[in-house]
Amino acid sequence: MPKFTLADLEKRIAERAQADAAHSYTRALLDKGVAHCAKKLGEEAFETAMAAVQEDKGRLISEAADLVYHLLVVLKARDVTFAEVEAELDKRTVQSGHDEKASRPKG
Repeated sequence: MPKFTLADLEKRIAERAQADAAHSYTRALLDKGVAHCAKKLGEEAFETAMAAVQEDKGRLISEAADLVYHLLVVLKARDVTFAEVEAELDKRTVQSGHDEKASRPKG
């Protein structure tokens, strides 16, 4: 059985973004704009965090899947590819996490 990857999910989101909103939850989300997509991402992040602390492993897996889906929808809404995120992560591996975090601009 082939493994389902984040690249597969990103491709599916791109395909569903072309569908009619009446038949595609992804298209419906995108039609509501980046702010709405970001709000849904925040809700899913909260639900994932709560599942990590309070619920069973299956619930955490389910919420994490929702979180990843909504993250990729937000990236699509902002025309950012997951490959760009991976490239950023790759750049960060050349130093320790503490050093990398300390090197970020203060905001």
